[in-house]
Amino acid sequence: MPTVQLDRTVIEVAGPEAGHFLQNIVTADLDRLGEGEARACALLAPQGKILFEFLVCRAGENRLRLDVAAAAADDLVKRLMLYRLRAKVTISKQDQLLVGAAWENDSGPSQTDSTARLRDMRFVPVTVWRLHGAAIAADATVADWDALRVRCAVAEAGADYAPGDAFPHDVLLDQNGGVGFQKGCYVGQEVVSRMQHRGTARRRVLEAEADAALPPAGTGVTAGGKAVGQLGTVTGRHGLAIARIDRVKDALDAGTPLLAGDVPLRLSIPGWATFRFPEAAAGAEDA
Repeated sequence: MPTVQLDRTVIEVAGPEAGHFLQNIVTADLDRLGEGEARACALLAPQGKILFEFLVCRAGENRLRLDVAAAAADDLVKRLMLYRLRAKVTISKQDQLLVGAAWENDSGPSQTDSTARLRDMRFVPVTVWRLHGAAIAADATVADWDALRVRCAVAEAGADYAPGDAFPHDVLLDQNGGVGFQKGCYVGQEVVSRMQHRGTARRRVLEAEADAALPPAGTGVTAGGKAVGQLGTVTGRHGLAIARIDRVKDALDAGTPLLAGDVPLRLSIPGWATFRFPEAAAGAEDA
């Protein structure tokens, strides 16, 4: 089973009020978080855009772990401390824990007993295990991991979008369990709920495919000279793009080629997602 070590950091939130504290500020519904699961989650700005994206899991009674990009870990700790106030919780980086991932086998990765194995619930239909431990027996590369994410349409902050530049719907957190629409209030909840109930989400992660190698991440996607979106992670002829689905639909209906730079490409909705291209033509209003 391919196993990769990732440049991630584990932050632990512990204490008698740990669950209540996080439930009131993050997007995922922690009351629905099962043992052995690692679920998508985010901490938003009050305006509803993602400041920090991470995976959340349980680590014992009154203990939760946040698995976040290493470069964002210190800032996430600072932000959580701002919200802590008088809550009976401790917030600490677990520098002794490495983070890895393994995939393609339901039996689970072959690691030591001290390595936590968690099902990464973002991935459909491939079984992916998240690993937290003192050592990760890696035999795969980050490029292999990126290819898996592209194949399963799993976007990540940094690689596919910049923090502060995307709503949860844009990166499919509404599709993969990263947003709890039945839970109470959390930071940015009003904006996210309005997008959900009004059906106004127009930017989405789409699968990109071309007959030639795609240009690098960050390349703009256009139709008829007009901006449609932008490429994220790219692996050869395949990649991810965050694009305006109304504008993509207009281009498809009109037979207008979609281009990434000067490379023709095809954009499609991930097979596991429940949203669809809009039926009506796009209006003139921008995102």
